[in-house]
Amino acid sequence: MNTPIKKIRCLIVDDEPLAVRLIEKHVSQIVSLEVVGTCNNALKAFDIITNQSIDLLFLDVKMPSLTGIDFLKTLKNPPSTIITTAYRDYAIEGYDLDIIDYLLKPIIFDRFFKAIERYFRIKQGPEKTIINTATAIEENLSILIKSGSKYHKIYIDTILYIESLKDYIRIHTHQKSIVAKYKISDIALELPSTDFLRIHRSYIINLKKVTAFTLSDIEIDDIEIPIGASYREKTLPFLERL
Repeated sequence: MNTPIKKIRCLIVDDEPLAVRLIEKHVSQIVSLEVVGTCNNALKAFDIITNQSIDLLFLDVKMPSLTGIDFLKTLKNPPSTIITTAYRDYAIEGYDLDIIDYLLKPIIFDRFFKAIERYFRIKQGPEKTIINTATAIEENLSILIKSGSKYHKIYIDTILYIESLKDYIRIHTHQKSIVAKYKISDIALELPSTDFLRIHRSYIINLKKVTAFTLSDIEIDDIEIPIGASYREKTLPFLERL
């Protein structure tokens, strides 16, 4: 007999009905989550949190009477919280309150899914991070990367490899290369670990794009990328399964 999945109990606090419905739709695609309540202001949210067990809070910032940030500050033991807002200005203050993530509206499912992955990673550890979806996750998930003044939407399955340039990274795809101010360790968290592997302190590769390898390097088309000595033991088992 299968053991029922223990649902993550979610509360959505937002005074925009359309925003609430969108988050509800996103939640419905992840079997591990369930919405147990919605409300449009912090006072109602406080009543729900006081009387019910809430695991994950989706919290808007600008609401009547009390902002989401100020509301969060009043809670002694707040649930894990994902901020959902149209305003970038509160990001630093939000992260100072140990939020899980900060999502800017309109919230696309790709980005929502990454926030949920981060929630599981923080709460359970990476080895237990399993998210069941009601529908298969599309192969063309994307990441949004800022380069200069532009934001680039990069489809994950087009990435060949990522190269570290000290405080920057260069993302290589078949079509182009994009340089962005990002740590390679941070971009690694945004990529599916089933497809991407760090093989060197300066390189992450897309395993699906590998065309040849030796004990000391891998090839993606005609590009040769070294395998770091300290990464070799972890890397080779992955390559041998290709």
